[in-house]
Amino acid sequence: MKAYDIVIVGGGPAGLAAAVAAKRAGNDSILILERDHELGGILNQCIHNGFGLHTFKEELTGPEYASRYIEQVIELGIDYKLNTMVMDISQDKVVTAMNREDGMFTIPAKAVILAMGCRERPRGALNIPGYRPAGIYSAGTAQRLVNIEGYMPGKEVVILGSGDIGLIMARRMTFEGANVKCVAELLPFSGGLKRNIVQCLDDYGIPLLLSHTVVDIEGRERVEAVTIAEVDENLKPIPGTEKRYTCDTLMLSTGLIPENELSRSAGVEMSPITSGPLVNESFETSIPGVFACGNVLHVHDLVDYVSEEADKAGEHAAAYVAADGALAEGGEEVKVVAEGGARYTVPTTVNVERLGDSLTIRFRVSGVFTGSYVNVYLDDERISHKKKRIMAPGEMEQVVIPKSKLAEHADLKTITVKVESE
Repeated sequence: MKAYDIVIVGGGPAGLAAAVAAKRAGNDSILILERDHELGGILNQCIHNGFGLHTFKEELTGPEYASRYIEQVIELGIDYKLNTMVMDISQDKVVTAMNREDGMFTIPAKAVILAMGCRERPRGALNIPGYRPAGIYSAGTAQRLVNIEGYMPGKEVVILGSGDIGLIMARRMTFEGANVKCVAELLPFSGGLKRNIVQCLDDYGIPLLLSHTVVDIEGRERVEAVTIAEVDENLKPIPGTEKRYTCDTLMLSTGLIPENELSRSAGVEMSPITSGPLVNESFETSIPGVFACGNVLHVHDLVDYVSEEADKAGEHAAAYVAADGALAEGGEEVKVVAEGGARYTVPTTVNVERLGDSLTIRFRVSGVFTGSYVNVYLDDERISHKKKRIMAPGEMEQVVIPKSKLAEHADLKTITVKVESE
């Protein structure tokens, strides 16, 4: 198989944006490998609007957003292979993949960009008692069935978990004539965007039951009913709070996990918090020349941020190849640390010499915070102190630090992002 300078694993929004950015940065030897039968990834089944406000300055549906990048990929003449499953990535950046036309093949690459996206947390990870009847779907699977395949999963629906896909499917199933009984959420706060709670639940009178979970599923051949109970501060069901809901469908929207089996098998150093790779300011992983971007890195709330990160990953991958396997020399590695209510940061290390005009640090918080501050410290000096009216785990936060501010600290060791009360 022909060798390529840059091989991109995944043809969703991250992979497409990275390919376009690498091409515009001057690299003409790029290959996208996509396991589905078309480019666009998960966006193809996200027919609701709300995409593109940051990137294209207009409101688009998922397929419209994807098509903008697919058109650029085709216009720029970037190679891609569909229906192709990547099996392995070696530490010396040899990609092993397979498809019907070529069989099993290997592609030597000078740089690899990981853009595999994320997957849904399965029911088996939730420990729900009961049988395994028909009618239990992950929210993403139900979304594909309705929006692409044209099938109706059921008519009487209960949704467990308040992630964005579950909230959107509550509205979508209502549009299609189903009766959505409720959305139950184990935690005392929703895992989705506030706008989705308002537009998908409140506008249609669908109750959101916080601090509730499914404790029993009835039915052998098909779901017949579920029992939902309130949980205490330790997330244990409270006896006597059970309520039975008759239904023929249970949808699970209980979180997304970065799709990182390939990353782990390649030996990439992973974050225990995000389950994605640890990266530096160039989105380069612990393996030189292997970059990561999008939901494979950490789960995003807006696809516009996926594209923004992928742009940088593509540019840096092209620069890595142009520099014959090395990014800019010089500068010290600075650690980026999350403390207080901040759960993690992307990136986790920074070389100030390799930065552009500024450093963007993205993170999520560990709970709901009202009237708190996002503080940024360079070693022990606080350089940013911004009050936030409300912060929740469902929405990603970010801070932007000018490079000039970082350059003022000659012996900088640590950048700390803290969520504090003052």
